[in-house]
Amino acid sequence: MKKIGFLSFGHWTPSPQSQVRTASDALLQSIDLAVAAEELGADGAYYRVHHFARQLASPFPLLAAIGARTERIEIGTGVIDMRYENPLYMTEDAGAADLISGGRLQLGISRGSPEQVIDGFRYFGYAPADDDHAAMAREHTRIFLDQLEGKGFAQPNPRPMFPNPPGLLRLEPHSEGLRDRIWWGAGSRATAEWTAEQGMNLMSSTLLTEDTGVPFHQLQAEQIEMFRDAWREAGHEREPRVSVSRSIFPITNDLDRAYFGGSESADQVGHIDGGVARFGKTYAGEVEELVADLAQDEAIAAADTLLLTVPNQLGVDYNAHVIDNIVRYVAPELGWR
Repeated sequence: MKKIGFLSFGHWTPSPQSQVRTASDALLQSIDLAVAAEELGADGAYYRVHHFARQLASPFPLLAAIGARTERIEIGTGVIDMRYENPLYMTEDAGAADLISGGRLQLGISRGSPEQVIDGFRYFGYAPADDDHAAMAREHTRIFLDQLEGKGFAQPNPRPMFPNPPGLLRLEPHSEGLRDRIWWGAGSRATAEWTAEQGMNLMSSTLLTEDTGVPFHQLQAEQIEMFRDAWREAGHEREPRVSVSRSIFPITNDLDRAYFGGSESADQVGHIDGGVARFGKTYAGEVEELVADLAQDEAIAAADTLLLTVPNQLGVDYNAHVIDNIVRYVAPELGWR
């Protein structure tokens, strides 16, 4: 059985062609889609975080609101850019959102992707040593993971306003088990190995910042295998989780055909951050041909979680329809259900 969730970037634009025209629309529809996905039997609602953009940017109020409106579905991010984060404040926010949801948070974090502004993290007050922003993201992550362990580290005031428990104090609220539900968005095979060494789950998306000439799904499957090998070598006791993201559109009616007929694509090779990157394909077609095509995807087969990237500007009803088509018609044929 494979977990199936959706991943929304939360785009909004005042264009009359968009069903999501304001930031309020993006936030409220994100909640509504999570509720609908849970009712349809999906397993996860995940959201991308982008600063300085007409997209979702502040995940924890949204995640907490979804946690209060749902009962079963996993709630997560894919991903939070750790270059922008105060790891101690993030620990408190994450703990609160996880407790509100009853322990359903699945936080995807990473070094981040190219942003809307140059070095946007500097506006947030973070200046990386030696201009190494990737190292800064990993250091913020190290502190965040340490804090999630819930160990006391702060010297209590000898004359506090309220009574303290004995010993050094930790950040509150603490949510037990959240440390095991942190994922790293890895863009390469080497980063996947690092992710395993840190004891984080692996979140792999529709692009990798390397290209060896093999199809994307094979390169991603190799990344997953290397992650699991490194996990075993690190000696972690629990079983890790692995997610992959895909754009998948079953065509079951004329509206699907109008939106996505002929949208099936091939892998693409391009450049990102000055390096070569391989991008995964879009899957679109009638259910029977879609099932045959997806059955050949080695990375989906290797992962335990599939995140469906949704065109959120088409509105809640249409995206719920897409999720329903996959859960109802595609997943059973592939043994995901």
